Amino acid sequence: MNKLFGHKRVTLNFALAFGVLCLTLTGANAETQSQGHSLASAMAKDSAGKVLDKLHHYAADADWDNYFALYSKDAVFIGTDAAEYWDMKQFASYARPTDGWRYQPISRRLMQYGDTMVFDELLDSQSYGTSRGTGTLILNENGWQIAQYHLSFPIPNDIAKSITQQIKTHEAGVRNSEQ
Repeated sequence: MNKLFGHKRVTLNFALAFGVLCLTLTGANAETQSQGHSLASAMAKDSAGKVLDKLHHYAADADWDNYFALYSKDAVFIGTDAAEYWDMKQFASYARPTDGWRYQPISRRLMQYGDTMVFDELLDSQSYGTSRGTGTLILNENGWQIAQYHLSFPIPNDIAKSITQQIKTHEAGVRNSEQ
């Protein structure tokens, strides 16, 4: 009986040791996967950020062929005017005759959700001061491409009522002139 009991104890000790080893390796593997995922995510964010850097560079140089190549075929650009919701053909008609525009990134946040990256960036412009760009990039066979870009002017809360009242007055004037 002692022999059998001793054998069970060895088997039990072996099973416990094996279980602990498996859990340790699984935990280490999960940590390695997590570190690998973090590295992949950081690399994806870096790659998507470079697309946005190129966007601003090409716009400043009025390099429209390279600029529009950064957008997906069905992308939209939403401008600062409420009427500016443009597909790429409409946006190109607006942009190509210009000498470009210069927006310098101040800060940027990127958040990845699978093959989708959403972003917001604060920008500085000599013409407008602080602006905000928000949008979405998608990962496809061409790498990260912009699916939507939205340019806006952030309004400080302490002057928001005054600014929005000016907008309301302007919109009412436009509506009245159209009648």
